[in-house]
Amino acid sequence: MATGQLFSKTTQALFYNYKQLPIQRMLDFDFLCGRETPSVAGIINPGSEGFQKLFFGQEEIAIPVHSTIEAACAAHPTADVFINFASFRSAAASSMSALKQPTIKVAAIIAEGVPESDAKQLIAYAKANNKVVIGPATVGGIQAGAFKIGDTAGTIDNIIQCKLYRPGSVGFVSKSGGMSNELYNTIARVTDGIYEGIAIGGDVFPGSTLSDHVLRFNNIPQVKMVVVLGELGGQDEYSLVEALKQGKINKPVVAWVSGTCATLFKSEVQFGHAGAKSGGEMESAQAKNQALRDAGAVVPTSYEAFEGAIKDTFEKLVEAGKTTPVKEVSPPQIPEDLSTAIKSGKVRAPTHIISTISDDRGEEPCYAGVPMSSIVEQGLGVGDVISLLWFKRSLPRYCTRFIEICVMLCADHGPCVSGAHNSIVTARAGKDLVSCLVSGLLTIGPRFGGAIDDAARYFKDAYDKGLTPYEFVESMKKKGIRVPGIGHRIKRGDNRDKRVELLQLYARENFPSVKYMEYAVQVETYTLSKANNLVLNVDGAIGSLFLDLLAGSGMFTKPEIDEIVEIGYLNGLFVLARSIGLIGHTFDQKRLKQPLYRHPWEDVLYTK
Repeated sequence: MATGQLFSKTTQALFYNYKQLPIQRMLDFDFLCGRETPSVAGIINPGSEGFQKLFFGQEEIAIPVHSTIEAACAAHPTADVFINFASFRSAAASSMSALKQPTIKVAAIIAEGVPESDAKQLIAYAKANNKVVIGPATVGGIQAGAFKIGDTAGTIDNIIQCKLYRPGSVGFVSKSGGMSNELYNTIARVTDGIYEGIAIGGDVFPGSTLSDHVLRFNNIPQVKMVVVLGELGGQDEYSLVEALKQGKINKPVVAWVSGTCATLFKSEVQFGHAGAKSGGEMESAQAKNQALRDAGAVVPTSYEAFEGAIKDTFEKLVEAGKTTPVKEVSPPQIPEDLSTAIKSGKVRAPTHIISTISDDRGEEPCYAGVPMSSIVEQGLGVGDVISLLWFKRSLPRYCTRFIEICVMLCADHGPCVSGAHNSIVTARAGKDLVSCLVSGLLTIGPRFGGAIDDAARYFKDAYDKGLTPYEFVESMKKKGIRVPGIGHRIKRGDNRDKRVELLQLYARENFPSVKYMEYAVQVETYTLSKANNLVLNVDGAIGSLFLDLLAGSGMFTKPEIDEIVEIGYLNGLFVLARSIGLIGHTFDQKRLKQPLYRHPWEDVLYTK
C-alpha cells in the first residue's frame, strides 16, 4: 500500500468501459479546479477504437478510444489510475490485467458483486506489487482541487457547495459512497473542507482498508485531521484501533461507526452493503465505536453529534496554531450543457429540422398524428400509410386502394427497361443491394417513369383553361414538346395497355368524378388520328387519375393540388413502385451468381 498521496493535479486516468456522464463529470471537475490537462487520458472500450468527443470547459476535445488495456497503457504511459466501470462479471479480470501493467498504480473498481475469491486475488496481487485497489463496490475517491474518480461527489453544484474545487485540511475515508457525499458537505460546513476523500467500498473484502488510508493521511503534511465513517460488520475498524494504540497515527481522528440501530432488531439484518452485516458482538457498531474511543479517537455518542465533534476538533487545531484555514477562492463557471439549459428554461435553441409527418417522441411512433398501434389494429394498408406520410391525412379507402393498385401495376416492366437494366448490370458487377437499387432509380426521368408529374401538369393546365384536345396537342407541337403520358413503343390503338384499362375501370367504378381522365382519353382519341402508337400510357393514366383523386375526394384545396403536382408527389409513386421491381431484379441476379458476361466495348458502335 502506498504511503503518501495517490493523486495530484497532474494525475491522469484510463477509463474502462465508456460511460459518458461520469467521464464528463471528471472533465468538468478538472476545469473547475483549473487543471491544464484533462484527467482522462484515454478510454478503453473493448472492440472499439477511435475518439469520443467530450467537453473540457467550453472547448470540445477528442479523447482516444482503445480496444485493449495493453494498447491504452502503451499509448498513455503517464496515466497511472485505472477506473473500471465494467460489470461484476468482468471487473476482476480487467482490473487484474490493468494492475499487471507497469504504468498503473491505482485501480478503482466500481462494480458491486465481484466474487469474493476474485477480490482476494486482486488484493494479494496489489499488496505484493505495492499497488492500490479502491473498491469493489466503490464510488471512488477525490483529491480536492486536483483529481476525482467518476461520479465521486455527485453533481457540479454539490462539488461547489462542498468546496471540493480547492484543497482543505481534512482527510476522509468511508465505506459508503453515498455517505461520503453527505460527509463532504458536513465537513465543508464546519472546517475548511477535505484534502482527500476515499470510499473504500462496502464489500466484505475491500481492496484497501480504512486504516490503510488513515495511515496514508498521517504521512500527508497538508492533512491536519482525519474523519472516518465505518459501519457494522467485519473487523476493519480494529486495524485502525491497533494503529492508534501503537501510536502510528499522530493526527486527530474523529470516527463514527454507523449501524447502532441493529440492536433494535430481533434477528440479524443486512444493511445494504455486502459487508454491513454484524457477525457477532465484536462486529457490532457499538463495540467498534467503544474500541475506537478507548484507543484515543474522538467518537461522538450518536451520528447526530458527529458534525459537532468534527467542528470542535478542527477549531482546537486552529486555536493551537496547528493549522490555518485555507483561504476561499472563486471557482470558474462551468458552461452548462445545452440540453440541460433547455430543460431548465434558461436558454432557447432553434431546431434545425421541422417534421410535420411523423413524431417519435412518445411511447410509439405516430404517422401524421396516428399512433403505430392504431394503424396495425385498424388493418390499414400501404396506401393508408402513404396517405398519412405523403398527404398528412387519412384518405378514403377508394383513394388508398387506388394508390396500392398504382404501386402494384408499376412495380416492374421487365428486365429491358433502363432502370432494371442498370440494376442488373450493377448486381452482376458484384455491388451491394443499395448500390444496385440506386443505379436503377437514377434513370427515372421524363423518358422512363418520370412522366407522371408532367402528364398531370399539362393535362390539368389544358383542362382548367378549357382547351380542346386539338388546341392542346397543336399548342404542344408548336412548342416542340411531346405530350407527356401519350405514346408507347409497343402498345397501339388496337393493342391497349392492360394496366391503363385496369386503372380506368377502377376509377369509373369508384371515383366520384373522372373529368381529368376523360379529358386525357379525348386527347388520346385525337393523337391516335395522327399515329397508331400515340396511345394513353400508364404514366398518363396515373397522372390524370391522380388529378381526379385529389379534386374529387374533397380533401384538398386548389392551392394544395397545385403544390402536390408541382413538388413531384406523383413521380414518388413510380419511384416507390419501381423500387420493388429493381430490388427483385437485384436479388434475381445475385441468386443466379452470373458475372458480367462480356466486355462493355463489344456493345459500342464507334463513329467518327
